[in-house]
Amino acid sequence: MQTLQHPTKELLTTSEAASYLSITASTLINWRHTKRVEVPFVRIGHAVRYRRSDLDAFLAQSREEG
Repeated sequence: MQTLQHPTKELLTTSEAASYLSITASTLINWRHTKRVEVPFVRIGHAVRYRRSDLDAFLAQSREEG
């Protein structure tokens, strides 16, 4: 059986996603639970993962021009 190799890791843990967004993991968890800020995530069983492409889209739409 062949294992697929990804050049970049697409699914990130909460800690990895928080680091990618330059926030704390507890902030990201708080946003997820309160739905105060909606960052798309994927639930795989009990595990929560964030797609890098969703985080990029979130950052793009959150950008403010001054």
